[in-house]
Amino acid sequence: MVIESWKQSGIATKFPSYRNSALVTAHSWQQGKRQDDEAEGLWRIYDGIYDFTEFIDKHPGGAFWIRETKGTDITEAFEAHHLSSAPEKMIGKYKVREAAKPRIYTLTLDEHGFYKTLKKRVQEKLKSTDKSPKRKSDFIHLALILATYLFGLLSAKYDSLLALVLGGVALCWTVIVSHNYFHRRDNWQMYAFNLGMMNVCSWRISHAMSHHIYPNSYLDLELSMFEPLLCWVPNAHIKSQALRYISWITEPIAYAIAFFIQMGTRIYYSLRNTNVMYWHDLLPLSIPLVMYYGSAGTACWLLCLRQWLAMTSIASFAFCVIGLNAAHHDPEIYHEGDANREDRDWGLFQVDTIIDRGDLKWSQFLVLTHFGDHVLHHLFPTLDHGLLPSLYPVLYETLDEFKCQLRECNHIEHIIGQHKQLLRIEPNPRPPGAA
Repeated sequence: MVIESWKQSGIATKFPSYRNSALVTAHSWQQGKRQDDEAEGLWRIYDGIYDFTEFIDKHPGGAFWIRETKGTDITEAFEAHHLSSAPEKMIGKYKVREAAKPRIYTLTLDEHGFYKTLKKRVQEKLKSTDKSPKRKSDFIHLALILATYLFGLLSAKYDSLLALVLGGVALCWTVIVSHNYFHRRDNWQMYAFNLGMMNVCSWRISHAMSHHIYPNSYLDLELSMFEPLLCWVPNAHIKSQALRYISWITEPIAYAIAFFIQMGTRIYYSLRNTNVMYWHDLLPLSIPLVMYYGSAGTACWLLCLRQWLAMTSIASFAFCVIGLNAAHHDPEIYHEGDANREDRDWGLFQVDTIIDRGDLKWSQFLVLTHFGDHVLHHLFPTLDHGLLPSLYPVLYETLDEFKCQLRECNHIEHIIGQHKQLLRIEPNPRPPGAA
């Protein structure tokens, strides 16, 4: 979407090219980033240009991350996805030259700034942290996958509304917990994300590479993909008076069909442009297959198809109720166009774009299924959610040192705030952290 009145934001010196695309997708976001990033067709980290071509298949985290970021600036992603100092030492042999032009991103990662200070303390803390909660995360994830198939089967076998609803909730939670795994090296758990008709490869781009690095900015694909149905940017040029209130009416519809839109968009883009479909896009079909064959012929194909689609719609609705009201949208949270904090540290920017769910912290299950511990997850996305609670002491210590605050509220307050943000058109003139 072209913003004629756009002025230089606090995130980048260029308006993102992908927002001018007729169809906004993860692939068009990548194309735009390659056009904008001054990475000279290779990989850019800070002011250095690197050629990782020979390293693609050697990358311990999987070839996907390196292959899909070619031609872009990966500075923030590199820092956030590597807690060890080893990668920083290793990449030197792949450097080919200094970049010809300055970075377009204005956020900083100074050695003694907030994020790098916190990162060093987290590295030290993890040496003595109990790792057993990771096994609990794995158990919860597996249990939810099995529950999804079980309730789906029961809903078809007995034409049960209760089993259908429980199956939809289990599917929603399965998808959310799978998100715990796709920031890391390739693993089998991440593919369970696809059961909801979305795709882990597409979401590694839209969520891990875009939203996690540039939340609530024009570079955040998860902000753009819902427009014009839902628009959280406080800009009157892209959010008319009518659209602001109509979004409250269209919101439930958008929630219920979000999963289907994801699949439909990717199929349409593959047919009209470049194929972005994978073998694992067939995984959602495993649910109606289990319904049909597991019911031993007592349920017809038509019933299984109906139950599966209804279950997916319930999951889609629940996913959006949880996900879009999890942390990022409230009038008090930084959005594109609002006044910027004087300290442009990337980690402080993450804190400014999030209000945590304080009502989840007592339960690892709720944290996993409701995008909890959101600030720490944004700062250290490759860590299992089960390890994050142990990091709060060093987080609070570092926040106090840099005069920043971790904000919290409950889910109802987030839902109210998210709807207020849909109506907001005036940028906040008060920078985060201002006295």
